[in-house]
Amino acid sequence: MSAPARLTRLEQQEQTRERIIEAADALFVERGFHASSVGDIAAAAGYTKGAVYSNFAAKEDVFFAVYERRAERAVEEMERTFAATAVPEALDAISIAAARRRGTVEDGWLAAFFEFWAHVIRRPALRERFAEIHLRAQEPLAAAVGRHLGRDAQQLVVAVYAMELGLSLERLTLPELVDEELGLRMGRLFLEEMRDAPTG
Repeated sequence: MSAPARLTRLEQQEQTRERIIEAADALFVERGFHASSVGDIAAAAGYTKGAVYSNFAAKEDVFFAVYERRAERAVEEMERTFAATAVPEALDAISIAAARRRGTVEDGWLAAFFEFWAHVIRRPALRERFAEIHLRAQEPLAAAVGRHLGRDAQQLVVAVYAMELGLSLERLTLPELVDEELGLRMGRLFLEEMRDAPTG
């Protein structure tokens, strides 16, 4: 049996980066952004702090890498849903899927996400990076709703996205009031209102 091929330097670096991102994701979900130190992330990934800093300038950069990965996966999932289903039904499916993640590790991610959002608000450079990823995650929704309504829907989608995030935040504190049907009903009302709204 031949020995496994040795990784190139670039492949080793990419492997290290991937392990750091995976470890950071798990820690942010479990502890939150502020409570997870660079040392904690390094230890969880099996590396030294130096390995983290050779791949990322700061802990914020690690979080951005985690957020970008999660956003990319969300975009792929939404694109598949919109490609296979009409917009109203697709919005229902997306809303229900989000609600059904309640009580899972995704609650930990939501808490870390809101924590980091508050962290970047007073830091313009970080806020701009956050906004870029945030808007990218909304692109499939804006494109699909725009096609459905026959007009640009970016501003409308920001509004409905904010509503869904707000419901998610309320669900973390008031789970008995924010069930999976609430987001579904609000999404349908939004779509009906936007369809009937003037375009001027």
